[in-house]
Amino acid sequence: MDRYVVAGNPVSHSLSPEIHARFAASLGEQIEYGRLLVPEGGFDLHLARFFEQGGCGANVTLPFKVDAFRFAADASARAKRAGAANFLALRAGRIECDNTDGAGLVADLSRNLGLRLAGARILLLGAGGAARGVIAPLLAQSPGSLVIANRTVARAGALARLFGDLGPVEACALDAVGPRAFDIVINATSTSTKGEALALGPGIIGEGGFAYDMAYGACAKPFVAAALAAGARASDGLGMLVEQAAESYFLWRGGRPETAALLAQLRARFA
Repeated sequence: MDRYVVAGNPVSHSLSPEIHARFAASLGEQIEYGRLLVPEGGFDLHLARFFEQGGCGANVTLPFKVDAFRFAADASARAKRAGAANFLALRAGRIECDNTDGAGLVADLSRNLGLRLAGARILLLGAGGAARGVIAPLLAQSPGSLVIANRTVARAGALARLFGDLGPVEACALDAVGPRAFDIVINATSTSTKGEALALGPGIIGEGGFAYDMAYGACAKPFVAAALAAGARASDGLGMLVEQAAESYFLWRGGRPETAALLAQLRARFA
């Protein structure tokens, strides 16, 4: 049976095994999909061992998306552009990487949540591997502007320069984001998964806007609740998780799983 894992730290909370099992059942296939807890500094060793022992592919979550890109022998165009990967596959004896995060985010924002990205003023919080994977796909939707805000402004600036040829993108320090009328605010920091508060100035998330946390479940609730209290609409990243998983499944196995029914069932569970 073909073996897959989600690799990260932490990873015990991940819904990916359930999601991929449901995808496989819906397409009449059988796979084995588990969790692989990787100690920090041990990514190459643990993933090499997994593939040497017959693994077919891996999804990669925090904090190893840059490690995954460096680990692979070959990279897709979107992984190269991001410099980060959340998808690994063994093909013809070589490890290939890709990044399905951006496709998952755009699908959730536009199709599942009904947001118009063209012309939108978007604030992206964070400049790590999670953020890197979604910048190019967001810019491909022709937003009016994309501001990358990070605690270390130099990292945000580096990303703005890297992606500046794709559209209107700028950088600023997280504590220097002034009150602007952003249409969409996306939290791509690790604060939610670490249980940390994300301090944002007044007016950044306001009435009429939409706030989105790329984390999901209980850890995303403080960010979502703060946005709702400010009069914005809000969502966690559960839809992104399902949509990027569907893209990964398609890349591994060639079948495109339907996502709507599964996402509705998971939403009901976390309501």
